[in-house]
Amino acid sequence: MPPPAPVPPRLGPWSRTWRYLVAGGTGLVVWSVVVLDASTNAPEPGSLGIGLLVTADLLIGLGSLALLPLRRQVPVVVAVLLVAATSVSTFAVGPAALALVSLATRRRWRELLPVGGVWLLGSVANEMLNATVVRDERVGVMLLPALGLSALVWGLLVAIGFYVGTRRELVRSLEERALVAEAAQESRAEQARAAERTRIAREMHDVLAHRISLVALQAGGLAFRDDLSRDEVRAAAETVRDGAHRALEELREVLGVLRADAPAATEEEPPQPTLDELPALLADVDEAGAPVTLDVSALPGATRTSLSGVPASVSRTAFRLLQEALTNAQKHAPGAPVAVRLAGEPGGRLELTVVNDAAPVGVHAGSRVPGAGLGLVGARERATLAGGGLEHGPDAAGRFVVRAWLPWSA
Repeated sequence: MPPPAPVPPRLGPWSRTWRYLVAGGTGLVVWSVVVLDASTNAPEPGSLGIGLLVTADLLIGLGSLALLPLRRQVPVVVAVLLVAATSVSTFAVGPAALALVSLATRRRWRELLPVGGVWLLGSVANEMLNATVVRDERVGVMLLPALGLSALVWGLLVAIGFYVGTRRELVRSLEERALVAEAAQESRAEQARAAERTRIAREMHDVLAHRISLVALQAGGLAFRDDLSRDEVRAAAETVRDGAHRALEELREVLGVLRADAPAATEEEPPQPTLDELPALLADVDEAGAPVTLDVSALPGATRTSLSGVPASVSRTAFRLLQEALTNAQKHAPGAPVAVRLAGEPGGRLELTVVNDAAPVGVHAGSRVPGAGLGLVGARERATLAGGGLEHGPDAAGRFVVRAWLPWSA
C-alpha cells in the first residue's frame, strides 16, 4: 500500500489569488491567440458559427476556473475534468495547467500518467477542432508537432509540480527537525535543572546536617548537665548560638543559589570545601564533645594541618564523605571517640576510614539527633559517581566503620 499523500499547506489569500490570476491570464492569452487565428484564417471571418465556438470556449474556460478551488479535495477528478476541457476550450489550458501542477506535487505516477494520456488526447482533439473551424487541410501534418509540443508542456508542468512537492516536503522535514531539536533541548535543560536541584539538595544535606547536628548535640549536652557553673552555661549557650548562626548563613547561601534564576556574569558560586578545611571540621566535632583523632601517616606529604597534595576534585568529594561520616557518628553515638584515617598515593586511590565507638555510658538518649537513614546512602552515591565506592557497618569489636575510596586522578 503506497504511503498517504502529504497534506498540502494551507494557502493564504494572496497565494490563492496569484495562482488564479496566472491560470486565468494564461488561458486568456491562449484564447486570444486562437481567436485571432480563427478571425484571420477562417474562410468566413465573423461568421455566426465561429462566434458561437469562441464564446463557448470562453464560457468553458471560465467554468474551469470555477473548479480550481476543488483541486485539493479531489485532485485527480479536477485534473481529469480540466484537462479534458482543453479538447474544446483553449481558455481551459491555464486552469488545466494549474490543476496538473497541483496534482504533480503529490508525486504519484499512477495518477499523473492517466492524466497525461488525457492531456495528449485533448491536444489532438483541440488541434482537429481548430483545423476544422479554419478548414485547414494540413491537420495531419500539424498533428505530430502539436503532440510533441503538448508532451513537452506536460513534462514541464509535471517537473514544476515535483519541485514544489519536494520543496514542501523539505520545509516540512526541517520544521519537524526543528521541533524535535527544540523538544530535545528543552528535555536537556530540564535534566540539567533536575541535576542541579539534586546537587544543591545534596549540598544542603551535607552542610546543614553536619552543622545542625553539632548544634543539637551541644544543646542536648547543655540540657542534661546540671553541674555547670553560670559562666560555663553562658559559654555553652554562646557556642550553640554561634553554631545556629553559622547554620543559618550556610542555609542563606544555598537558598541564594536556588533563587538566582539568572546570576550576573561577575557572580561566582562559593568554592566548595576541600580537605584543607578538614582540620576546622574536626575541631567543630571535638568542640561538640566527641574526641577526634586524625591519622595521615599513609598519605605522602600530608600532615594533620596540611592536606593540599590531593587533587582538587578528589579533595572536594573526600571532604563531603568525611563530613557525612562524622555527622553520622555524632547522630548515633554522641560523645564517642572518632578515628579518621586517610591513606593513598598518586596513581592509585585515596582511602578514607572513619571509626567510632558506641556512645559512652551516661550519655542521655535525648541528646541523640534523629536521622532519616539516607545520609550514608547519598554518600555512597556521591562516591560511586566519582568512580569510587563506600561501605559501612559494624566491625567485630562492635565499632561502626565507614570505608570509602576514590580514584586519585578523578
